Amino acid sequence: MAKFKVIVSDPENGKSKMVELEETRAVPLIGRKIGEIIDGSVVGLPAHKLQITGGSDKDGFPMRPNVHGGVRRRVILGGGVGFNPRGKGERKRKTVRGNVITDEIVQINMKIVEKPKQAKMAKEKKKKEEKEEEISEKPTEKPD
Repeated sequence: MAKFKVIVSDPENGKSKMVELEETRAVPLIGRKIGEIIDGSVVGLPAHKLQITGGSDKDGFPMRPNVHGGVRRRVILGGGVGFNPRGKGERKRKTVRGNVITDEIVQINMKIVEKPKQAKMAKEKKKKEEKEEEISEKPTEKPD
């Protein structure tokens, strides 16, 4: 059966979290493509919306969004995922994995695109309280 390491990134605060999915918990991700938006309850983040941004297979080959299917292919690349050209116009044939998640994928990268409204409101409230505490903590002494 499939075993995935799912890395969920939060673009707002720049932090990421790794979740391991095995057996039946991993099945809902098989057959999904890069760019699809899924429900966060699949990885233990209810009320979140997550977008699949990439991944890599068991041998470390990266998934590329414009290579269709779930197979490995040797394609000519001019830059982007899987190849970093050193000179202008340089192209090279490299092996990459397609954009469909299969059971041979080991790592899946995702980012949060929508958080629950309660969490947003709680953060705003917390920030507001911190600002009020800072204001009340500052001494208001007048120099003589």
